[in-house]
Amino acid sequence: MALQSKRRRTSHILNNSQISNSQSSLSCYSENGLLAHEDERRGRFVEGSILRITMKNFLTYDHSEVFPGPTLNMIVGANGTGKSSIVCAICLGLAGKTALLGRGDKVSLYVKRGCNKGSVEIELYRARGNLVINREILVESNTSVWMMNGKHSSQKAVEEAVRELEIQVGNLCQFLPQEKVGEFAKMSKIELLEATEKSVGPPEMYNFHCELKTFRTKERELENLCKEKANFLEKAKQRNERNKVDVERYHMKRRHLDMIQMLEKKKPWMEYETARKELEEVKKQREEMKKTAKSLKEAQNPLLRKIQAIEEKLQPIEDQMKEKKVKIREASQKCKQKQDQLDRKYKEIDDIKQALSLKQTEEVDRQKRIGNTKRMIQDLQKELDNMGSQDDVTPKIEVVIAELKKIQEDKARLDGERQDLRRDKVEATGELNLVQNRLKNLEDMMNRKEEMLHRRFRDTHTALQWLRRHKNLFEGKVYEPMMLVINVRDPKHAKYIESHVPVNDLRAFVFEKQQDMEKFMSEVRDSQKLRVNSVIAPAESCAHRPPLRPIDSLRRFGFFSYLRELFDAPEEVMSYLCHQYKVNDVPVGTEKTKNMIETVIRESQLRMIYTAEEKYTVKKSAYSNKTISSNSALRPSQFLTMVIDPEERQQLEEQLSAAQQRVHNVNVRMKAIEEQLAKLDRRDNELRAEKKHLSELKGKKRQLEQKISTKQDSLRQMQQSGINLQEAEEEAKAKISHVNDQKVAIVADILNAMKSRARLSMENVSLALESAGLTAEKTKLESDRRDGSTELRRAEQAFTELDHRKTSLLQTCKNLMRRASEICNMNQGETVVPEILRTAFSELPDTLEEIEAMLNEERARAECFTGLSEAVVEEYNKREKEIKNMEKELEDKTNTLNKYRQNISEAKVRWLDPLKSLVKQINEKFSDFFRSMHCAGEVDLYSENEEEYDKYGIRIQVKFRSSTQLHELTPHHQSGGERSVSTMLYLMALQELNRCPFRVVDEINQGMDPVNERRVFDIVVKTACNGSTSQYFFITPKLLQNLTYADEMTVLCVHNGPYMLPPNKWNDKAFIRRVRRRTNH
Repeated sequence: MALQSKRRRTSHILNNSQISNSQSSLSCYSENGLLAHEDERRGRFVEGSILRITMKNFLTYDHSEVFPGPTLNMIVGANGTGKSSIVCAICLGLAGKTALLGRGDKVSLYVKRGCNKGSVEIELYRARGNLVINREILVESNTSVWMMNGKHSSQKAVEEAVRELEIQVGNLCQFLPQEKVGEFAKMSKIELLEATEKSVGPPEMYNFHCELKTFRTKERELENLCKEKANFLEKAKQRNERNKVDVERYHMKRRHLDMIQMLEKKKPWMEYETARKELEEVKKQREEMKKTAKSLKEAQNPLLRKIQAIEEKLQPIEDQMKEKKVKIREASQKCKQKQDQLDRKYKEIDDIKQALSLKQTEEVDRQKRIGNTKRMIQDLQKELDNMGSQDDVTPKIEVVIAELKKIQEDKARLDGERQDLRRDKVEATGELNLVQNRLKNLEDMMNRKEEMLHRRFRDTHTALQWLRRHKNLFEGKVYEPMMLVINVRDPKHAKYIESHVPVNDLRAFVFEKQQDMEKFMSEVRDSQKLRVNSVIAPAESCAHRPPLRPIDSLRRFGFFSYLRELFDAPEEVMSYLCHQYKVNDVPVGTEKTKNMIETVIRESQLRMIYTAEEKYTVKKSAYSNKTISSNSALRPSQFLTMVIDPEERQQLEEQLSAAQQRVHNVNVRMKAIEEQLAKLDRRDNELRAEKKHLSELKGKKRQLEQKISTKQDSLRQMQQSGINLQEAEEEAKAKISHVNDQKVAIVADILNAMKSRARLSMENVSLALESAGLTAEKTKLESDRRDGSTELRRAEQAFTELDHRKTSLLQTCKNLMRRASEICNMNQGETVVPEILRTAFSELPDTLEEIEAMLNEERARAECFTGLSEAVVEEYNKREKEIKNMEKELEDKTNTLNKYRQNISEAKVRWLDPLKSLVKQINEKFSDFFRSMHCAGEVDLYSENEEEYDKYGIRIQVKFRSSTQLHELTPHHQSGGERSVSTMLYLMALQELNRCPFRVVDEINQGMDPVNERRVFDIVVKTACNGSTSQYFFITPKLLQNLTYADEMTVLCVHNGPYMLPPNKWNDKAFIRRVRRRTNH
């Protein structure tokens, strides 16, 4: 690799002459003049400008040195030659993060492939001595070794040195690499303001802004805190004011409770005194009752002796009475048994009479049955005689049987056909369900693809729903996003399609007509503000365009297909892909292709190649005619892995229709068979009824003969089974006479038993009368004794009760004494009331009733003070202290808040006025640039609330057509070229105000149309080559013809290839002599 021309200039480290690469410059100056001119330019470097960039084994470079100029540096070269590698070297060499470049997250990835280490060295201009920063990158450990001015250093020290020179590679307003160009338009107004402050504002402006945001945050916190404390203080005062009445009521309640406590102390002493007096009275009554009971007990002894004598006489009499009662019971039992025997004899006679009556009734019934049977035989014989003249029905029955047999055969045949049809229906239904399930699976796959679109690209999915509802608005064909209509034939090939077709096109809608696309984009992008892509299909279809060479000619390299043959798509979609991405001419190979890739590239002359896992892009140098290739790994597929075969879907729909028709035909045939079977069943039932009727006619005569014979047999049996009623009556009379004889004997036994029971009863009565006399005498004596005993028991009971009462009162007195001592907190064993309590007791009532009444009154008064406790007083006193502390704290916070407000006011003046002036200058430059392009643009300071300093931002508004209004610059409203123009002009508006030493812009002109690109280029040259601006790097892969250049700018042309002259062999003087000779001739 080499640079077409290099300039060397004097520095504190390197002293060489500088050679211009501009032919116009060479024609104006002699060799000495050139050197003098370069010395003059060297003095224009600002603090921190880049003097030299040296790269070794870095990305595409083996070894290269770049010497940029002090103003505009135009770095030009074809894609892939290494322009952006210089941008990467600047970023990484000045301690920038890899994330800023958007290429790789590991610094080792920036070392040239196949090398163990690489390095970047950057020399920065510094008035007190140039600063040389060297970064050596080690691949194996993914680490870096830093050096500053030849001495080892750390990354932190390098970052600090770079920061001192006001270099900000992380600021998009200063350093805009190729991968971050699109992010500039995505910056919010707030982010753009911060980047502008850091880039062109005074060093203290961004710090003032940060201080203001911090002050404002603390001010809000203090305002909220003061408000909360003031509210809390007011509530605390109100609560304490309400609690003040409760505190006074609490003290009144306390006085009543103290009185209750003193009354409760005196009450047990009064209860004890009352109980003691009662105990003395009970003791006296007990002694008197004891004497009375003793005298009554001595008067009871004579009566007891008389009662014992009478009881001795009564005992023998009672024993005799018991014996008599037993004998009387036995005689009564014997009478009862004989009576039961007599009753059974009466029942036996009744049974004999009833049996005779049954025989008489049975004989009468038999005579009646005989008469009925004779009449039935006569009727049956008459009916049999009448049937003798009817015809024989046997031939008719045989005809009916033959027809029934034929019907059964037809039914069996139809039933067999029905079974076959049922089997056919089961098979057809199973086939129908299978086809429906397969179609449902295909629909589910489409739904999953649509769900993925909804997750990844919500705006596209919203536009899709709108399109489906309004398809009638469009004249031509409109296709849904390509990722939904493209169907890869084999899922493993989806990665090739997704690697070849960008995601933005995969989610794009395809239109057949231009006016349809404009109508669609006006609705979804302008009205609904959706980020949606759309493309137009070529007017002439390219879908079937043949490849440049047949695939068979490439099979020897391992190629098996072109991209177009790997997927299916609608005609217009395929036409667009063939036209835009040449899918009909990009082959896909295998591992065999990868293994022989050098041969494939050399012999096949293909510009793009896919192997099993990699993509190769092949270019041919226009200078050396050498082939240059680059490769990248294929990423796994994300969108097209779900495969839906349209032919399979069509076949399934045809199979579904055929299966439905087959089921319908089977149902029709089964219905016809069911109707035939129903007719045969009805005819079968009619014939069976007719056969039954004929059979009944044929068998009726036989049945009549059998019935007559049966009835005659029955008549003979009834006549032979007659009963002799006279013999039965005589037999019954003999049995009754025998039973009467037995009754007479039983009655005699009953009379004897009754006589014996009467005699025993008389003897028992005599003994009872004697016993009653003695018992009466005994009862009178016992009554007299009971009268004396009752009085004695009453006296004993009274004594017992008095004794129990004495014991209970004694225990009560002890308990009351102990309770009273405990209540008054007296020592154990102490029985005299302390003097202080005696004095207090003397002021209280002296009776228990009065104490109880006063106690109830004090309790009632105390209960009136409800909801009060000692915690209320404690809380009141505690809150009083808190109120004083809060008042002091609120005063301190208010003073602090006022101080913050004063600081904010001062900081706002220091920050906002210079910022407004700065934005005004930027707006003037920006508007002038747009005006020169016949467009309009404005830059203003935007804020919804002047006090919210973290919401301030810079708003860019542009319009590129006179018929439209100014619109804010956003990632969605303007086109890519319009965003690039706006970004470039804003950066140029910062150029003359810029306090940063250099600015880098990489390939920002790629999306511009030629007119805007030429205008922007003129503005860049005019602005960046102004004597008051800093260093500027403008990287581009192409330039328009006949552009206007300035003598102050430096053009660096980047070439790549094996014929480049190494930097150490470049001879400046020889090159100048050749240029001079060529110019003179």
